[in-house]
Amino acid sequence: MTETTMIRSLSVERLQELLQTMGYRVTVAERDGQRQLLSATQGIGFSVRPGNPAPTEGEFIDYTLGCVLRLEGSLTAGVVDNWNVQKRFARLTQQSTFLVLEMDVVVAGGVSESYLRAAAELWDRLLQEFLLFLRQYADQARANAQPEGSASPSSDETAQAPEASTDAQAGIEQADSVQA
Repeated sequence: MTETTMIRSLSVERLQELLQTMGYRVTVAERDGQRQLLSATQGIGFSVRPGNPAPTEGEFIDYTLGCVLRLEGSLTAGVVDNWNVQKRFARLTQQSTFLVLEMDVVVAGGVSESYLRAAAELWDRLLQEFLLFLRQYADQARANAQPEGSASPSSDETAQAPEASTDAQAGIEQADSVQA
């Protein structure tokens, strides 16, 4: 790889263009005077927030991909820690009534465009795994809440009740671009 193909910093527009070539719908938004990108995958919205500034005006040397979900109710102890033990590349935190999944991408020192594409693909995969993780948590919470020896609802009872989305069943809903 030659020096001219190395990406050492990015602008919001360049990152937006890269994500769009990968098939993401991406918009630029401003929050508290800082520009960020907003997109979604698997029906879950996420933001791309520039990090440390580069020597070139309007560019940055790292960014954070983030997904913020609002909690309805409470999580059992250890759920956040369980995610963080199982996954290496993205960290999960609970901040007040929000679950925040974040992944940092660093371009300082120089990276290729294929590295940035791989980082976006990894993020997409982690969001899929995050949804699966939340569904499994919701299923486990429902199973633990059912009194021992009680019968499950009959298929007629289940058919009459509207099926809520898995995220709603887990007591979690998408927050509107909440800055972590």
